[in-house]
Amino acid sequence: MSEPCDLSAVEARRLIASKELSPVELTQSCIDRTEKTNPVVNAMVAMDADGALEIARGAEQAVMHGEPLGLLHGLPVGVKDLQATGGMRTTYGSLLYEHHVPEEDEDTVVNLRDEGAIILAKTNTPEFGAGANTKNRVYGATGNPFDPVLTCAGSSGGSAVALALGQVPLATGSDYGGSLRTPSAYCGIVGIRPSPGVVPGPERGVALTPFSVNGPMGRTVADAHLLLKAQIDLDKRDPFSNDDVMRIPEVLSGIDLSGLHVAFSEDLGCAPVDNDIRKVFRSRLGVFSNVFATATEAAPDFGNVHDVFEIQRGINFATAHMERVDNHRDKLGPNVIDNTERGLKFTAREIAWAQGEQSNIYRRYMDFFDDFDVLICPTAAVSPFPHEQLAVEEINGEKMPTYMRWLSLAYALTVALPVVVALPCGVDHKGMPFGIQIAGPNGSDGMIIEVAHAIEQVLSENDETRRPVPDISKLLGI
Repeated sequence: MSEPCDLSAVEARRLIASKELSPVELTQSCIDRTEKTNPVVNAMVAMDADGALEIARGAEQAVMHGEPLGLLHGLPVGVKDLQATGGMRTTYGSLLYEHHVPEEDEDTVVNLRDEGAIILAKTNTPEFGAGANTKNRVYGATGNPFDPVLTCAGSSGGSAVALALGQVPLATGSDYGGSLRTPSAYCGIVGIRPSPGVVPGPERGVALTPFSVNGPMGRTVADAHLLLKAQIDLDKRDPFSNDDVMRIPEVLSGIDLSGLHVAFSEDLGCAPVDNDIRKVFRSRLGVFSNVFATATEAAPDFGNVHDVFEIQRGINFATAHMERVDNHRDKLGPNVIDNTERGLKFTAREIAWAQGEQSNIYRRYMDFFDDFDVLICPTAAVSPFPHEQLAVEEINGEKMPTYMRWLSLAYALTVALPVVVALPCGVDHKGMPFGIQIAGPNGSDGMIIEVAHAIEQVLSENDETRRPVPDISKLLGI
């Protein structure tokens, strides 16, 4: 450990409880690291250092007085700028909310504070979370912690970068077509996309289409699991929220990987994937696939998942942003406008087909796990690219028909309403972080998190597969 901010969240929380680490010391360390590194990467976009230190002092007194401590007591947390924070600027990455300061926290943030979290800062996101490149007209672009001219992906890019650099030990994210998973892969950290309803999403514009979910991000599976426990809640404003889906293990006790039957796929049978990324994935499987009972190349039948996703995403955007596009077009970015206008052009026949086919994909995906325990595939189809480039335009010489197509590895799974853990797995052919997805069926959160935790331990024992850590001295040009 070089600084307190480099501690895992789990270890920092243990040291706080045992009075070996002050919440003030930890918070100040996170502030110092942010002030040093943020000018280079632009991950934290609104920070209340004085307010955080005041809360940290109160947290320290609570420890010294022997008061009950919450799950996240004394831990600084970064909150994605799509979540409202009382008294702290919340822009959603949009010029429409450039100076917006909510009076109250949204409920997902309230839960974190109730468990003792110190909300240190907001993390950058593309406008309204639209796009897998974290840049907007309010704050600009967020750079990758391993090379700041490259993208950190999106839309939870600010959170991923902040974690990778030790600006905070925990951060919130959300995931639609890979918004939490792709930044995790590009920054060498862990993200959990839980099943719909595990972390309530009452803010969803289309309540009965739970493609968008809130989830935790951390530097390890145990850290992300800790934050997830604090995020879980029962909120009937989300029709998918119920007591059953909230069940995850209180403690990660370990799982025997040698009894698992694993499916692996380079492309899920439907996604364009760079040939070099395919080679990296095969190489990594060669390192750790022997720990399972069986490892079989197989993938669910995703059918025409691309049209399903485009249609349903367009309808969701039209629902959320139609009025904004009509009345404030000049203040909106191209992704929001494109998705909304695309959605408005779909016919009732196309929408009806997409709803039916999405249901078929979901059922086929669930049936797939009659034969397998988990599915493993790459998280991202290409290595990180310059953030000046809005999206990936071609893969292996094939032109991408939409700015989202390069994210098929992530959004194909989204359509099946899965639980997924995005796990770092060494570096790719260009020396940039490489990640894999550990995926399971809806409702299997506890098992998938346990499996990911066990795989993480295996990966950490090999130089080729352990989590990459950015070189801060190199980043700062020291």
